[in-house]
Amino acid sequence: MLRSTKIVATLGPASSEPAVLERMIRAGVDVVRLNFSHGTAADHEKRAALVKELSSKIGRTVAILCDLQGPKIRVGKFKDGKVTLEKGQPFILDAAAEIGDAQHAGLDYKELPRDVNPGAVLLLDDGKIVLEVTAVKGETVHTVVRHGGVLSNNKGINRQGGGLTAPALTAKDMEDIKTAVKIQADYLAVSFPKSGADMYMARELMRAAGGKAFLIAKIERAEAVAEAALLDIMRGSDGIMVARGDLAVEVGDAAVPALQKKMIRLAREQNKLTITATQMMESMISSPVPTRAEVSDVANAVLDGTDAVMLSAESASGRFPVETIEAMARICVEAEQTQPLSLDAEFLNRLFSRVDQSIAMAALFTAYHLKVKCIASLTESGSTALWMSRMNSGVPIYALTAQTSTRYKCALFRDVFPLMVKYVGHDREELLREAEKVLVENNVVRAGDIIVLTIGEPIGKSGGTNTMKIVKVGEHLKP
Repeated sequence: MLRSTKIVATLGPASSEPAVLERMIRAGVDVVRLNFSHGTAADHEKRAALVKELSSKIGRTVAILCDLQGPKIRVGKFKDGKVTLEKGQPFILDAAAEIGDAQHAGLDYKELPRDVNPGAVLLLDDGKIVLEVTAVKGETVHTVVRHGGVLSNNKGINRQGGGLTAPALTAKDMEDIKTAVKIQADYLAVSFPKSGADMYMARELMRAAGGKAFLIAKIERAEAVAEAALLDIMRGSDGIMVARGDLAVEVGDAAVPALQKKMIRLAREQNKLTITATQMMESMISSPVPTRAEVSDVANAVLDGTDAVMLSAESASGRFPVETIEAMARICVEAEQTQPLSLDAEFLNRLFSRVDQSIAMAALFTAYHLKVKCIASLTESGSTALWMSRMNSGVPIYALTAQTSTRYKCALFRDVFPLMVKYVGHDREELLREAEKVLVENNVVRAGDIIVLTIGEPIGKSGGTNTMKIVKVGEHLKP
């Protein structure tokens, strides 16, 4: 059975050997994530080249997502590598300190003294350590430990409720955007955006470097989840990542499940993509099977309508990267089989202002009621296939494109399966014959099957889909 929900896998030490990566791709990886928080530009270029080589060998479309590190809101290093903090003890965060000890820590984020006031709560190491600010004196933030534990080098800092002013794009990110363009990344993920302006800036920097990747906004700040801010960020993006790690620390873990559902729903309504991430199969870093809670977590993300589910440490540094992907794929397929279809109800609440979007919706409606074999969208940019994938029709959508970049972008779209067609000039009938031929050769359809085709005229113009056709396979294959 086709799997509609896509799988994103992070590459790292556990998944960089060609034999392992090949098994991962065969197991079902649709998108690989290159995490720019780790490794050098040369490392990422080498991994990207290997992904392209292996996916071509196997015959699968595997897109590349480059994930920018974002601001380093972290403590500095300690003399002994770590300290143990006890509940009730005073502890100082010092922007001027170089090396920390049991009484104080340095800061990579030098603006912290200007971002906090007495009473602010700081969460370190994903919330494992909690500090309450008692005073701010010059470059030092004086705190008392509310929840103690071991604090080691370079652990992250969050402020409960948000409010840290660090810009989304650092000097490192700006250089890494150039690396992503060199790699020819299909997707670029921006960490910690607070507004659409952060995303517009990333897009301008990428375009200036010659890139055309789709932008993914990682929603991980408390400021970003208010509906007005979320919609503003979405307007500047092609999709969002529900980044549940830092988000849970800032807004509280109990708030995240409802926020996940809200974000996925809003994104689908705005015709944006969604990736659900963080600790989805965390136990499989060291176990060959997932916990029942993890199975439910992945299945619920699928039922929420996410385009993709993502693996981080599970595939980057875990012991069972291939088994994790196989397990995730099984869960996705099982959840999709139980998903209810309610297309008619969704149509009643939709208004269409563009011809190409209206054709896309008409194709969906027709395919749903005729129970056709598939929808075939002849597309330049992928936008028609994207619009159709925002509603669950129960009918697979094949994006047929002559554009290599469009083929790889479509690898992340839920319910969409990209295939390449030859560019055959401006002959509409010849292009329809080519479309049928590709579908037959890829064992999608056979003679006699009914399909719905969408196409634009003049042929080759992006955003020009203006025709829907119901086709019986074989009619265009006749000489």
